[in-house]
Amino acid sequence: MHKTLFSIIESPAHPNFSDLYRQLEIDETKITSMRKTISALKKQQPDYIVAEFFYGYGNNYAGVNISNLDVLLYSLQKYSAHTKVIVLVDKSEYQHVGKLNDIIKLHDVIKYPVNNKQMQKVLSL
Repeated sequence: MHKTLFSIIESPAHPNFSDLYRQLEIDETKITSMRKTISALKKQQPDYIVAEFFYGYGNNYAGVNISNLDVLLYSLQKYSAHTKVIVLVDKSEYQHVGKLNDIIKLHDVIKYPVNNKQMQKVLSL
């Protein structure tokens, strides 16, 4: 049985690992917004989610949230707690990612630039 993965693509920096996922027999669903991702979670619980981290400077995310991923992680608690979350982050924002573990335990955090070998290793853990 194939594993499933949601790629949440919110910026052009999100690397394309579609070929790698196919090689690893992982069925990828590409999604372009958190709202669409949360809606998809209600219908399908993926084995993995790969998403970029954007720190909530100022009040971009209503001032309460840490980043663009907070609402998604809270939704995972409700709909798909087994999903392994892989976060891609710019090294300048890396120090903020750890706070997300207070919401749900992250599977791994990878700093940009991310290559196939790194992603393959994380997916095999």
